[in-house]
Amino acid sequence: HTVTIMSVDAMLPSGGFFDDWLLLFEQVPPYGLANVGIGISIGVSVLGAAWGIFTTGASLVGAAVKAPRIRSKNLISVIFCEAVAIYGVIIAIILSTKMGTPEAYPHNDAGVDCNSPAALKATWPRLPADGAHCQGSLYMKNLLFAAYAIFNSGVTVGFSNLFCGVCVGITGSGCALADAQNSSLFVKILIIEIFGSALGLFGVIVGIIMSSPAFIR
Repeated sequence: HTVTIMSVDAMLPSGGFFDDWLLLFEQVPPYGLANVGIGISIGVSVLGAAWGIFTTGASLVGAAVKAPRIRSKNLISVIFCEAVAIYGVIIAIILSTKMGTPEAYPHNDAGVDCNSPAALKATWPRLPADGAHCQGSLYMKNLLFAAYAIFNSGVTVGFSNLFCGVCVGITGSGCALADAQNSSLFVKILIIEIFGSALGLFGVIVGIIMSSPAFIR
């Protein structure tokens, strides 16, 4: 029998799997990319909050059957999980205010070479003549920057809140079970839970800084 070994490049079109996906990613319109980032911010944050509430709520309800005294004070764990979704809502609102109705698209001056690789390489990272005759290219450059900034901000906040929600939920679950056995452990585990809830704030702070210079008009 003859065994034929094919290279990875031969099996993947256009030289590689990641090349094709990066090309597809680059073709997403800036407005659509920014809206996807906003959706990720709120959607993934709510997923983290729901996951945390499900985890800590199930343990709380189960442990409260044997120790009803833990019901009230352990609700603070559920509140911490809900705060994760609030972080996502706040960032989604902030990012949404950075988007406005599209303006008239400007055009480059006739006869000016603005988009050829040679012209862009000669003045990189600026446009030829600092964009004085390349208003269309300058507008698109600013538009893409804002879209990527908003998208990456949404991804940062969304996933940091996802992991924060899981962390707070699991810690809150342990807090409820431990409190049911020994009430003196509640405050000690609550301190750990507070540190876990701070993880989402880190993502919110970074997301705000990332998106601060971005405006889509």
